[in-house]
Amino acid sequence: MILLRLFWEFFKTGLFAVGGGMATLPFLYDISARTGWFTAAQLADMIAVSESTPGPIGVNMATYVGFTTAGIPGAVIATLGLVTPSVIVILIVARVLAAFRQNQYVDAAFYGLRPCSVGLIAAAGVLVVKVALLKPDAFAASGAFPDLFNGKAIALAAVLLMFTRYVKKTKKLHPILFILASAVVGVVCSF
Repeated sequence: MILLRLFWEFFKTGLFAVGGGMATLPFLYDISARTGWFTAAQLADMIAVSESTPGPIGVNMATYVGFTTAGIPGAVIATLGLVTPSVIVILIVARVLAAFRQNQYVDAAFYGLRPCSVGLIAAAGVLVVKVALLKPDAFAASGAFPDLFNGKAIALAAVLLMFTRYVKKTKKLHPILFILASAVVGVVCSF
């Protein structure tokens, strides 16, 4: 039964997460809240692992959640659930591609999906900032405003911003080097 539920949850995510892998994050937070399969902290770890491994982030996350929930069969089923809607849509579009090319309503629908994609990705960004840079639980417990911020994470983000945007010698380095450096700092500083 868990495999069927994994497939269904990720099928819905794949069906409605328009805009790429980061657009799946609001759906993953919802799955976490409803199922208890993983916590928000585990989701933050999943994001870090998925961003630093090859492949689409949504597929990596589905595979990770499926594996942690039901082992290898869960990983396969969750991944299939996520990609099945896209495969179905691609097959339908390929079948009637000629009609879609000239249809003004379809063109308008795709134009209308753009703000939805932006909204989903922006929501994902806000959730990532909340998990990575803020500590709302510590703030709620103490009521002290400085407890709201994760100082180490904010310092790392500031250093990364400085090296990727403003320091000429490091500005053009490949992003994977920054990901690896961040992973090392995260392990050393116990993020």
